[in-house]
Order: sequence, then C-alpha cells, then structure tokens
Amino acid sequence: MTTLYIRYPARAAAADSGVPASCQFALVGDGGNVMQQGAGALGNLGELVSGARRVVLLLAAADVSLLKVKVPPLSGARLKSALPHLVEEQVLGDPADCVLALAPPANGDSDERVVAVANRAWLEVLVKALVAQGAQGVSALPVQLCLPLAPGSASAALGLDDAGLELTLRSAPYEGLGLTLPNAPEPALHTLRALAGDAPVTLYVAPAQRAEYAAAAANVAGITLEEDNWIHRVAAAKAVTLDLAASLGAASGATARAWARWKWPYRIAVAVVVVNIVGLNWEFMRLKREAATVRQNMVQVFRAAYPNQPVTDDPAAQMRRNIAVARAGSGGGNADDFTNISAALGEALAVLPNREVVAGVDYKDRSMTVKFKPGSVDANALAQMQAALAQRKLSASESGPGVWLVKAGGK
Repeated sequence: MTTLYIRYPARAAAADSGVPASCQFALVGDGGNVMQQGAGALGNLGELVSGARRVVLLLAAADVSLLKVKVPPLSGARLKSALPHLVEEQVLGDPADCVLALAPPANGDSDERVVAVANRAWLEVLVKALVAQGAQGVSALPVQLCLPLAPGSASAALGLDDAGLELTLRSAPYEGLGLTLPNAPEPALHTLRALAGDAPVTLYVAPAQRAEYAAAAANVAGITLEEDNWIHRVAAAKAVTLDLAASLGAASGATARAWARWKWPYRIAVAVVVVNIVGLNWEFMRLKREAATVRQNMVQVFRAAYPNQPVTDDPAAQMRRNIAVARAGSGGGNADDFTNISAALGEALAVLPNREVVAGVDYKDRSMTVKFKPGSVDANALAQMQAALAQRKLSASESGPGVWLVKAGGK
C-alpha cells in the first residue's frame, strides 16, 4: 500500500505564471520509503493518484493561516459549529467561505486552540481534481507543520517557484507561517531570522542551492542548513492531525467512487442471494405439500382400518401401537418387545460356558442394554453371542466397555 504526497505551490505563484502549477510529489510506501518522486502538474498525476491508497496534499504555508483562539468548554460537534464565530474577528471576509480545522489542545490547555484556515473554493477545486482522478482518500495538511521540529528551536524551508522564494516557518508544534519573498537569498535569511526571534533555526534548502545559501548564512547568526528531502517531511506529516480536507467531505467523494466501482458486483451478489432465498422457499413449499399429501394418505389408510378411532398427530405411530396391541391380544408379540428380546438373549447366552455373566439389563425405547460382569467373558464369547442374536433377528452392538445394546433388526 502506498501514499502519494503532493506539495502544492502557493496560489500566488500559480496565478502569476498563468500555467498549471508544477507540484512536487513523492510516492511513499508504508515503511516510509520513497518509491518515486518528481514534479508535474496536478492534472497529470492521474496514474499515481488512482494507484495510491491515500493522497496527502501539502498546502503552501502562505495559503493556510494558523490562528490561536480561545475556545469555550463545548462538546466536539458544538465546538465545530462555533468555529466560524470564534475566528470571525481574525479572518478577512466571511468565515463561511473558509475551511476550518481545529488542532488538539496544546500541553493540556483546552482554553486556547489553534485553528487552520484556508479558502474553501480554492481547496475544493484541488480536492475534487484529485477525487476525479481516482483518489481513494484525500487529506490536506498545512506544509508548515510538515517540517521536523526540535524542542526550543524553529524549522524553516526555502524553495524557489514562479513567484519567487517560498518561505515556510514552523515555530511550535501547531504554529507556523509562510511568505513569498523576492529571489534574494541573504535578504530572505534576514527575514527568516527576524520572524524566528532568538530561537535557533534549522533551514531546509534544495541540495542544488545549499552552497548559495551557505555563503549567505555566514552573515546571519543562528541558522543551520540542512538538505531538504521527502524523508523528513513525510515523517513530520504523519504526526499532523489538522486535516482541512475532512471539512470538505473529501472522504465521502472518494467513498462514492469506491462504491461506483463495486456497484455491479454488489448488485450481482444481492441478486444471487435473492435467487437462493426464492429457490429455498420454493423447495420448502414443495416439500411441505408432499408432506401434507403423505399424511393425508396415512390418515386415509388408518381410518379405513380403524373407522371408529380418532386419528392422533402421528397416525403411523398410532397404527404401530394398534398392531402391537392386536398381536399381543392374539398371543403374539413384536420382535422388539421386552419378552421377545429377553427370551432371545437367554437363548443366546446358552452358547457361553458360563451363563452368569450378566450384571444387569435395562429395557427402554424398544431396545435392551445389557451390562456384563467385568472379566467374565472374552471377545470370542461375545462374538458367538452376537452371532446367536443375529439368527433371532436381533442386533448387538457394544456401546461401552462391557455394555451391549440389543435391539430388533439383526440378520
């Protein structure tokens, strides 16, 4: 699974050039390894966008304001609804035209929070462009929060675009800003030094510009140069929770595309389930009709044999009982009666040299359980008795050590 990170330049740079803005991008694996990187227009990244599990849009610091506001003790939903009123005095224009994202409390202080503010219409265009190219999930983060930050220091980056130098400064975990400056390294460093105050600054610049900025930094105190790369930006971005795209419903747009992709497979699956349910109910109704026909025939046979006797719920069992009563009345009996089974068992025991091997018998459900005395018979003797019972149409099976189950049905 991969994540596509896209650094979008400042709106001023894109407006001044009059051509599609060139975005730096990096395709990153789950382990943080950069698999591919480069630059190109946002509209030309469709293959990378659609192939990535998630797209993270890094917005220029000049386009995202991080405002500190006092927040009342409200629940999450109510606080989200109150955000436009909380930032109204610090925003030029109507807060309804802005996208707002609330940062978590800093150092446990829930009274003061940071709110990220960006232009709604501009951001919607960018997110919709990514969703249209097949993005499965879109996040939009302020790029000033995607710089490594050591305690007690500040981080900054200087990059060249069509409008000049793009300065990005991060002074605290949720504090930072961005400016577009003329393409003059030494004045840019003095501006950075003034904005950062007394804090030491780690400045990230492109490898090709490091030598130029190293010469300029010799005249500015407290600035350490590092080469800018995607590794440290991605690591910092993973800790950022300020997602401006969440307020636009970008996730729902990607979900809609995912649903469109799986719409026909879901429909086919539902159709298969419906067909199976209809088939099962049809088979159930057929078997039910057959059972009713069989029962009706059984009732007719029973009433033909016993016209004066009411039919119970089980005419077959009632017929068997009547036949058994009739046989008993005529001096006969069923093969599974206690008398017949016990008589046959006694005759079968005659084949054994020692007939006093039975410890007990139990008759239940037209079968007899015979318990033998421990060590009284061997396997050969029991086999002989089993053969003798089979001749009397009884079967004998061992249900446990020294326990036999005798019932009708032997051959």
